Amino acid sequence: MTSFLLRRARLVDVDGAGGPGEPVDVRVTAGVVTAVGADVADPGLPEVDADGRWLMPGLWDHHVHLAQWTLASARLDLAGARSADQAVALVRERLAEWPDLPVIGWGHRPTAWPEEPVVSMLDAIGTDQPIILIAGDGHHAWLNSTALMMLAMPLREGVVAEAEWFRAYGRLASVLGDDGTGPEAYRRTMEAAAELGVVGLTDFEFSGGHEEWAERWVAGAGLLRIRMATYADGLDGVIGAGLRTGDLLPGCDDRARMGPLKIISDGSLNTKTAWCCDPYAGPSPLGFPHGHPNQTPEELRGLLRRATRHGLSVAVHAIGDRAVGDALDAFAETAAHGSIEHAQLVRREDVRRMAELGVTASVQPAHLLDDRDVSERLWPGRGDRCFALRWMIDDGVRLALGSDAPVARLDPWLAMAAAVHRTADDREAWHPEQAITPREALAASTDGLGTVAAGHPADLVLLDSDPLSPRADPAEEAKHLLATSVHATWVAGELVHGSL
Repeated sequence: MTSFLLRRARLVDVDGAGGPGEPVDVRVTAGVVTAVGADVADPGLPEVDADGRWLMPGLWDHHVHLAQWTLASARLDLAGARSADQAVALVRERLAEWPDLPVIGWGHRPTAWPEEPVVSMLDAIGTDQPIILIAGDGHHAWLNSTALMMLAMPLREGVVAEAEWFRAYGRLASVLGDDGTGPEAYRRTMEAAAELGVVGLTDFEFSGGHEEWAERWVAGAGLLRIRMATYADGLDGVIGAGLRTGDLLPGCDDRARMGPLKIISDGSLNTKTAWCCDPYAGPSPLGFPHGHPNQTPEELRGLLRRATRHGLSVAVHAIGDRAVGDALDAFAETAAHGSIEHAQLVRREDVRRMAELGVTASVQPAHLLDDRDVSERLWPGRGDRCFALRWMIDDGVRLALGSDAPVARLDPWLAMAAAVHRTADDREAWHPEQAITPREALAASTDGLGTVAAGHPADLVLLDSDPLSPRADPAEEAKHLLATSVHATWVAGELVHGSL
């Protein structure tokens, strides 16, 4: 059913225009909102009673690694490990329970560990099974020698990081066989997202491809809207298929479209590889006290020019402030369009340049909850420039929120709460001057759509309460956002969650 009349719905005031908040009727025709008002009539349509609940545009997660998030529930959770020894003990426990299965772990953050994780620690466990422990930032992995050999990588004692790891990740299926990312697993992941009011995802998976998405779609995985990104190594295939940003993916329906070219221009905070203007505190890995870029300036600009020439927008991963500045230089020089992904540490002048260039800030606020302490340790005195959402809003930057799942949980309400309150424990908010309001956070999560209106796609969410109802302070606002209950979710007029 993609055409219906939704009766007695209250509109969430995403635009901030105000209004009486009285219930209205909403007509959906062939997957599009065609009328909003009092007593909308169309006797030929089936009717659904909202019973005074709150209606808003569906939520988007603008940065997801969908296969990795789909796999996350089957992985060994290492988020609580406080040392390499603790992580090894957890691996031993998993192998004792399932000795004939590979161990894929996720979530450890070794920056604060008393010792560096090394291959020989895992080799000493004495198993023939591959062990692959992926760090919580997704930028490096700690493997045993068996896994290194099975993934056709040189033996070494240290971790596998950055570009080498990203290339290796796409080969995990050769280790795992059925790696848990088949169409049924994707469908379950999308159903869980729909329960949170999510209608669309931008997929930055390393091993994606439009042929794979077509196979998933035919097998029933299509539920939400998808924008599929490509990386440099898949660019030839995308160009060869004639795909431009916004085009339908071959073999799918109009919910699956081509997204941007993704470029990882620098590293991450926890590996001390994000490229910064000022040096990191403490020892420098590999002799790079400021972190380092993953491409030369010429290579970065060449990719932007090629993408732009072939009708692709560009999503540039840039975490450090120097990487953000260089990416903006590249956008300016090439007239490319797109986003800075993460923009975790920024200079105020670069925020203003983002606005001037029309570059979107695609930020994942839940990361500030995890990175608060390590930021203070590795970037001392720079916390006021981390996750600078207030600057972005005030300077007119288009802000798009996401999760970076599985680095953080795929949960837009968590992202919004983090943006509003900037703490997840009993401590005071971390640089509350950079907080934004619930309305601003919600507007940054609805893919540019404001209050539901005629002409919108019927990607809709019906809530049991108004997420923007006034609260005493940011702590209460964040608590209210996290408690939001989603009653129903529609994508293109199709009910994908709920039982209305």
